[in-house]
Amino acid sequence: MSTFDPGRLVMVDIPGKTLEAETAAFLRAQHIRAVCLFRKNIGTEAEVKALMADLIEVLGPEALIGIDQEGGAVVRVTFLPQPPSAMALGASGDTTRAEAVGAAVARGLKSLGINWNFAPVLDVNNNPANPVIGERSFSNDPAEVSRLAAAWMRGSLREGVACCVKHFPGHGDTHVDSHHALPTVDKSRAELDALELVPFKALAADAPAMMTAHIVYPQIDPERPATLSPELLGGILRRDWGYDGVVITDALMMKAVAERFGYAKSAVMAIDAGADMVLAQGSLDEQLVAINALREAFADGRLTAEQGATANRRLDRFATTYPARAVDDSAARAADHALMAEAWAAGLTALRGAKPPALNAPIRVIVQGDVPTDMVSEAGPTGAQAVALFSAFTDAQVQMVDDIVQLDWTTVPQDGRVNVLVSTRRARYGLAASEWRPDLHLSLWNPYQALDVAGPTVLSWGFAPGALAGLKAWLEGKTQATGRAPQGLQ
Repeated sequence: MSTFDPGRLVMVDIPGKTLEAETAAFLRAQHIRAVCLFRKNIGTEAEVKALMADLIEVLGPEALIGIDQEGGAVVRVTFLPQPPSAMALGASGDTTRAEAVGAAVARGLKSLGINWNFAPVLDVNNNPANPVIGERSFSNDPAEVSRLAAAWMRGSLREGVACCVKHFPGHGDTHVDSHHALPTVDKSRAELDALELVPFKALAADAPAMMTAHIVYPQIDPERPATLSPELLGGILRRDWGYDGVVITDALMMKAVAERFGYAKSAVMAIDAGADMVLAQGSLDEQLVAINALREAFADGRLTAEQGATANRRLDRFATTYPARAVDDSAARAADHALMAEAWAAGLTALRGAKPPALNAPIRVIVQGDVPTDMVSEAGPTGAQAVALFSAFTDAQVQMVDDIVQLDWTTVPQDGRVNVLVSTRRARYGLAASEWRPDLHLSLWNPYQALDVAGPTVLSWGFAPGALAGLKAWLEGKTQATGRAPQGLQ
């Protein structure tokens, strides 16, 4: 009789910045080996290292500690060197740089004891209206996504941190965020083979793990999102491609799955479909629902012993290959910060002849004062950060607005000042911006806002310190914007 416990197939989250006694006891009692960290768990570097040491001690030698440290706005640990977003790397197009960035991200995580990064993103962002991917994708060209993501992943794996490519079979062509609702991509297998699936198939031989998408592809499986689909996971990924790496679900608490199937049913369906691990966040009681559902399914035969043994074998092999242990990176940290700054600056992209105003020109900076988090994406840069970009200008007025989408361009004075619109928000502007006519538009987050506003535009692809430093240098005439936007954004 196997001593395998289905708790080994569940990744959970934990509250707070320390490992509480109740949580530690739960992890031990339920045989949990995998924990996902979020911004709520990240304190100072010393606090994170203490938390990691405690977690590794409780989870055991085959601990899997995961995090989303993609780059751009999806970075949980901000005291580490902050990597460019994927599309910023795409704008410079340099695989050597992408590989160096992937390695630097891994060195930072490894210094804490984190061994599993849910990156890189393989989604092909061929839909400018996509509310959740955007600059998280390397390109709208599947070959470019494959080329740059492969380089990024090579860097990470070389440093001993596991990657998890996502979101299989592709989240790029959606209008809906699966955190809030269930998206549908109505494409045939041939259409998916020609676009969405290209990077996943290209990297399948090298990717140690894949994360699933909560998306329905009705021409493949009309009933179930990919996360729960035997046709997509068991069929395309496992049978057609022979993929034997780890497959983990995206969070089961996301509304796309939770509201339709519930924790218990979806956990069982995911393992049955071909996943090895389910991501079950929430309270201890909610996590226990998923764990107990798996125990019951293995006990009554809805899930076979072979399915459990196969998933456990893949996870054991994965944990052995990428052990969780803190490795000092102090010798490389300063150089990695510099690398990230250089990589951000290399991606800076000017559209439609955008040029910086003269430093002594009278300018007006129009910016939203604050962009709070919507609990899916991070909070945007503050208005104060945007204003600081113009510290070298001798005559800069600031017009702070509560909500940039409510901006009425007819109220903006046409008094000879150079009107500079700075966007700090994630969402597209929509029709509200069709009448705006700034002399210069700086988009600090979603590059597809360039399609909403006529006129000269500069894309920074994100708002990490390196992105803002590169943009400030451009505004001051010290550097050129040499990046290239993907097709459709020029």
